[in-house]
Amino acid sequence: MEPLPRETIVDVLEKRLREDILDGRHPAGSYLPPERELADVFGVTRTTLKHAFGRLAHAGLLETRHGVGTRVRDFLRLGGADILPMLVRHSPDWIGEIFEVRRSIGVLIAERAAAHATASQIAELRCLLAAVGDATGGDPVQLADAEVHRALARATGNRVYVLLTNTLFNAYLPVRAALAAPFRDPRSAHDRLAPVIEAVAAGDREAARTAAGDYLSATERIMLEGLAHAQGHRDGAR
Repeated sequence: MEPLPRETIVDVLEKRLREDILDGRHPAGSYLPPERELADVFGVTRTTLKHAFGRLAHAGLLETRHGVGTRVRDFLRLGGADILPMLVRHSPDWIGEIFEVRRSIGVLIAERAAAHATASQIAELRCLLAAVGDATGGDPVQLADAEVHRALARATGNRVYVLLTNTLFNAYLPVRAALAAPFRDPRSAHDRLAPVIEAVAAGDREAARTAAGDYLSATERIMLEGLAHAQGHRDGAR
């Protein structure tokens, strides 16, 4: 087993600044204190501070203007979906909003896949669905389930649906351990998803849309119940 990576000073500083920004202690549009002052507050060198600033700028949270200063970017107005994983890790409140979008897009994907899936794509979907039932439970089932949805998106023939599906999965897969409840029983996970694949295979757009809505609503409910239970358990242990 490899040793866990140790946090560097830059890691810790980046995390502290990121939390301050996302918690609103440094509001969008505001300028951070001058580098020398901020470095003194945190007890770090300006070089360390610049490295942390660079990471946060790359993440879309800061922008630095030479001779002017470092300003907090209005990420909700100007940012893209690529920052969702960071936001989810910061606050689970984002999960519900992601699931709402996932549900809306998921039914459209299933409906369009029913209209456009080729014979080879249907065969792939059935193979991937079988892999869900054959997985060993928990994380492997969840990842196998995700591959079915990626294949459904590909079956639409619209590459934007593929990218949107990837974006939504990337947003919450880093915290998937807290959302594993629907996938602990491989057979149940398989059976919940099977009606979607069968409707797509039959070319029944309305049935595919309905089945996808039922599936996404059911898994979302189980995930959120599990998340609430875990949060309650953590709060009770404090």
